[in-house]
Amino acid sequence: MPRFPLVPWKSLLTAALLCLPAVVHAEPGDRAMRDALQAARQHRWEAIDRAAIDDHVLAGYVDYHRLKARLPAAEPGEVLTFLERHADSPLAGWMRGQAISAYGEAGRYRHLLAVADGEPSGTARQCHYYTALLDEAPQAAAEGGRRLWAVGRSQPDACDPLFATLRARGEIGPVATWERLMLAWQAGETGLARYLGRMLGDDWDNGRAAMERLQQDYAAITRVPACIGPDCQGSGALFAAAMHGFTRADTEAALEAWRKVSPSLTINEAHRDAIEHDLAFYSLVRDIDQNRAWVDGVLPRLADTDLFELRTRVALADRDWAGVTDWIGRLPEAERDEARWQYWLARAHEQRGDDATAQAAYRRAAGERDFYGFAAADRLGQPYALKMASTSIAPAQRQAIAESPAVRRTEALLRLGEPGLAASEWYHAAANASPQEARAMAGYAQREGWHARLVQTTIAAELWDALDWRFPEAYRDHFLRWGEVTGVDPYLLMGIARRESAYNPEALSPAGARGLMQLMPATAAQVSRQLGLDDPGPYGVLDPAVNIRLGSTYIGEMLDRYRGNRLAATAAYNAGPHRVDRWLEQAPEAFDLFVESIPFRETRHYVQAVLTYRVIFASLAQGGATQGISLLTPAEQNMRYDGSLLARN
Repeated sequence: MPRFPLVPWKSLLTAALLCLPAVVHAEPGDRAMRDALQAARQHRWEAIDRAAIDDHVLAGYVDYHRLKARLPAAEPGEVLTFLERHADSPLAGWMRGQAISAYGEAGRYRHLLAVADGEPSGTARQCHYYTALLDEAPQAAAEGGRRLWAVGRSQPDACDPLFATLRARGEIGPVATWERLMLAWQAGETGLARYLGRMLGDDWDNGRAAMERLQQDYAAITRVPACIGPDCQGSGALFAAAMHGFTRADTEAALEAWRKVSPSLTINEAHRDAIEHDLAFYSLVRDIDQNRAWVDGVLPRLADTDLFELRTRVALADRDWAGVTDWIGRLPEAERDEARWQYWLARAHEQRGDDATAQAAYRRAAGERDFYGFAAADRLGQPYALKMASTSIAPAQRQAIAESPAVRRTEALLRLGEPGLAASEWYHAAANASPQEARAMAGYAQREGWHARLVQTTIAAELWDALDWRFPEAYRDHFLRWGEVTGVDPYLLMGIARRESAYNPEALSPAGARGLMQLMPATAAQVSRQLGLDDPGPYGVLDPAVNIRLGSTYIGEMLDRYRGNRLAATAAYNAGPHRVDRWLEQAPEAFDLFVESIPFRETRHYVQAVLTYRVIFASLAQGGATQGISLLTPAEQNMRYDGSLLARN
């Protein structure tokens, strides 16, 4: 594979800056607004020139900080006036949340209820809200409080008054305490479990003793009492918690034990279903043959869609084509009609010699725009169903959205160097827009080159067929350049970036992956060393040109590793090559069976999405036509997906 010429980072950064959209010039009042906002954040009210910002579109942001600083002393009427004035901005939601927190912490519950609009988000605020309802609506407070209580982790201090009152009123009694103790044990929260255990009386001694015994040996579940606590009210929670750990530790032994104790247990349906769902799931995932008959017997009773899908995947791995048709037939109609399962029904009927039924199922699948829809179209030899919708916007709509307050605030925040607040304004507007307004916003974002905002607008407005907007030509020159240099299909690179970050160059994953192609810092450093370049560091890797260059190199290495196979290379980009090596050693031979055999749901969906996106990008590049574009190459369709795919073999 061709390698990059050695180019200094400074030159790359300069090139990237030249590719950025033109700088938005400041407008009158922006400097005063920037100074006022900074002063408001620091509570330096005397430094704010109010006359200079009163007419500015962002004046509400200064008002937000001023009112927030006065809580909880500010009266509810002031808060409600602010909420009404800024109802079209995220400022309203933020202020409501701040007021609920401040009033709750101060115990000003009537004030809290005056500004609340139903249950707020966030556990601490929910606890304040239900505490406020204790006298106003005691039944609602009890229901909300019991739900917040029933978790296996410690809750915020804001919940303490609510829980104390509900316990004093008997709304949270010993049974609820025992059930929470079991959840804490199940979650490994030993400190919380000890705390809850001290709340229970002597009539729960047999439960505590059983828990201590099971903590030492899950297999003792067949020897502990079937009746736990007063009137056996603690049995279900104890057995559910113990089986949760036992099933994960030794699924085969857990099922054997469950079959012994289950007939004599009097527990509610929810606990029984949770236990048996876990047993079925882990028996299938771990491919425990001796559990299969029990699993097949319990699945119809559980009627769980995820388990039916998992059982179908097991049947595919076993080449049990009769089982494939049977288990797909048990799926709810909406899921069964998806392209994925219609494709597999077609494959199963084909394998069983029923070509007419297979062809009909392939045709149903081929009407969809996804991996299996495209794979079905390939089976039929017909074009892909892109189903593109027009993205034209009338001039009047374009002008109206440009003059809307939300767009004006977004632009002003960008001028002030506040991209995070600008994104909040934009996404709030998109989420609350009418379909017509959302389309106009998408068209505006496209014109401004706001790629990430454009994609997110199509998601918020569910503009699924607006392919020009969902898959914009973002950073196209970079992808084409580095695709040519590295020998990697540039449309594959675009598909990876679109899936990884939705074109947000500053995207940061919980695991630490960064930028358009979501590179881990260690990977970026390693690839840079291979190219003879300096480590870009955690911020340098956010530069689009740098990120695309390193990401292109890395996926190129994965393609080398798997003899140019994009399915395997894309899976390795997401899950790591060592995992993919193991999967290939155990894999089926056909490409579709390999994809379905990937054990990680995220990676299965990732591979399908990237290759689907690649088709869409390539089609858009030739005006929406799909001639000459294929989901997979003939080699990728026909090669063996097993250990022989590894280049080292």
